[in-house]
Amino acid sequence: MCVFCRAVAGQYSFDEGNQSANDLCNLALIFSGLELCLYPMAPQPQDSMPRSWKKAPLRSRQIEGREWWLWGFAVAVTLALTAGIVFLTFFGDHTETNPTYWTYLREWVRGLAAFVLLFDVYTMYQHLQLQRVRQRLAERDELFQLITENAADMIAVVDSSGRRLYNSPAYQKVLGYSTEELQVGSSIDQIHSSDRERVLQAAQKARTTGEGQSLEYRMRHKDGSWRTLESTASPIRSVDGELEKLVIVNRDITERKRAEEMLAHSGLHDALTDLPNRVLFADRVQHALMRARRHSDYKFAVLFIDVDEFKVVNDSLGHGAGDELLVQIARRLTVGVRDTDTVARSVVVDPQPTEDGLARLGGDEFALLLEDVLNPIGAIRAAQRIQEKLTVPFDVGRQPVVITASIGIAYSSNSYDGAEDLLRDAELAMYRAKRTGKARCEVFDSTMHSSAVRRLKLETDLRRGLERGELIVYYQPIISLRDGRIAGFEALSRWQSPEGMVSPADFIPVADETGLILPMNRALMLESCQQLRLWQSQFGCSPPLTISMNITPKQFAQPELAKEIGATLVRTGVQPNTINLEITETIAMGDADCALSVLSDLKALGVLLSIDDFGTGYSSLSRLPRFPIDILKIDRVFIANMTVDHDSHEIVRLIIMLAHSLGLKIVAEGTETEDQVTELKRLGCQLAQGYLYSPPVDARAASALLLRSYEKVTS
Repeated sequence: MCVFCRAVAGQYSFDEGNQSANDLCNLALIFSGLELCLYPMAPQPQDSMPRSWKKAPLRSRQIEGREWWLWGFAVAVTLALTAGIVFLTFFGDHTETNPTYWTYLREWVRGLAAFVLLFDVYTMYQHLQLQRVRQRLAERDELFQLITENAADMIAVVDSSGRRLYNSPAYQKVLGYSTEELQVGSSIDQIHSSDRERVLQAAQKARTTGEGQSLEYRMRHKDGSWRTLESTASPIRSVDGELEKLVIVNRDITERKRAEEMLAHSGLHDALTDLPNRVLFADRVQHALMRARRHSDYKFAVLFIDVDEFKVVNDSLGHGAGDELLVQIARRLTVGVRDTDTVARSVVVDPQPTEDGLARLGGDEFALLLEDVLNPIGAIRAAQRIQEKLTVPFDVGRQPVVITASIGIAYSSNSYDGAEDLLRDAELAMYRAKRTGKARCEVFDSTMHSSAVRRLKLETDLRRGLERGELIVYYQPIISLRDGRIAGFEALSRWQSPEGMVSPADFIPVADETGLILPMNRALMLESCQQLRLWQSQFGCSPPLTISMNITPKQFAQPELAKEIGATLVRTGVQPNTINLEITETIAMGDADCALSVLSDLKALGVLLSIDDFGTGYSSLSRLPRFPIDILKIDRVFIANMTVDHDSHEIVRLIIMLAHSLGLKIVAEGTETEDQVTELKRLGCQLAQGYLYSPPVDARAASALLLRSYEKVTS
């Protein structure tokens, strides 16, 4: 008897030997067995389900319909049997038999019928639960299919031998293969031969460790090209833990890799010409240095090439034409140098640039690595060949452009520690070539390095001296040749360093190149104006004392120059007509329209304007009357030779005549002898300055000179 029947019979004190009770128990077992055979088992929790069940395909709608039919048939049978038993038990004629027996039997049948009904209800509930699970699995399967069919990533399932079991539609979109074409061969056959071993090793690792890893490799497209994929493999194991399949997710990163390569390329190449830039060129020079250390017979040279007057091309033809010219220069240099040489700033039109050689360092500067150069003579010859090729006119915007180049050469030696040292020395040699006339080449020597070190120290000390107030103002008197009195002073910057006075010929060019001349001249103007105000209050000269100051090219190019000078005049309270601003002839005649505009702005302040070093520049007599100038200063070169050289004397005479005809005053610079003064007076020169009267002196000595001049005039 079943446990349930034993429990129920115990409540009613059945005799275990009663055949009728045993028959009913057997009938209940038949009902229960029928239910268990016809109804599917209730779904187990997912964690307890075998993995093979989780991976099994879902039943079709036909199978689900058949399950419903079987379920309905089973329920109908059990209900019919139950109804028959109840009918026979309750409606049969059994009064003639033992009444007590039938009373107990009716009670027992009621319990059995209730049990069957509860069992049917429970079975229906379990069936509904199973249908919900199946519906969720079907929805999940539909979602999975939707994702895999529309995903940009390629999803594949392969067995342990590499045979494809499933390929998502993305394979055809990315690689061009249909599902049938992918099934033909092994997935390994489509991987690039150089990457195949890495892919196999990664697959083996996934099989053994159960962990996938990210991997990049190339796979063949249907058109024969190669696509770069980023792949991750995840193993699928059986219930026994053995590898059955690999799920591989591939992402096409070809465009990303191409962008990364372009970014890396642009970081090492010039954007305009595609030549190697300074970073890449320095790396190649460093490799050449390492090779020279290993092989004593290996020598090389670095050429630093700078286009002369390239700014003129940009200013006259525009920056677009300048860029086009640079591209053409790069192309000509690339074609002209030997295949073993390296040019920095490579050219776009060259499909296969050399691995070493030419580079563009920036602006109009190029560099060339010459390898296997036995001596500096070979490097000089190469530089001369380059210069010859560059002298052939370039066609820029249908306009011929002729250029020259200055080239500095640094020859390899054991004294160099790094590539930047070689580049530095080649650049120093290039600057030497420019200073000595341009369109030439110079080979670096130790003297250049020593000079560069001295210049760098001078620049550093000058900056420090400017901060410490070591720059002072000296004054050189300007004498009236009519009565011999001091008519004014020229204010000049002098540097009193802790080591002593530094020559203006040493620090003025450095200050001009570095831009330190701007704060220097601002300080000079402020101090000299204050000093002039003091002298004017001490000495009642008539006409009033004047101060002359030089305007440098960098100052002249400042857009706020007139406003800045006007503010200084207001601050110091000096009369503008006692300030004389000197502009060199080269500045004034360079860009006539620009110069006229600046000079007009300065003249509007009420100051005096002078053309300094007149006769040494490229004067245009037609422009001179247009400029609002007051004074011409004759350069000291002509004054020094005027008494011994007829040509110099004639130049001085003509300049004085020109000034008189234009209503301008004349100042003769560099007067050192009485004969010069006598001749200047005879020619009609009004003012002179030079060592004959006094060298530049500090404010105290200048005050003493002014006092003696004042006493001489009044006595």
